[in-house]
Amino acid sequence: MKAENSSTAAGEVRPQPDGARPDLSNATIREDLAGRGRCALVHLPTGRTCLLPLRHHGACEFHRPQEADDVVAGG
Repeated sequence: MKAENSSTAAGEVRPQPDGARPDLSNATIREDLAGRGRCALVHLPTGRTCLLPLRHHGACEFHRPQEADDVVAGG
């Protein structure tokens, strides 16, 4: 979910030529936050969203929907 690059059969990561995130079509990624360089993975049962930077190390840190909306609004 945190990948911004596609993987090959050998497990090698291949960069996207246009820098696009192939995971944006996934329902568990908030596009508005992903566009701001965030992980943006949504925990569907709770609606909480990871606000850490894209490709962060370690586990996601999920925040309330209001906190995610504040990030999108610039606050």
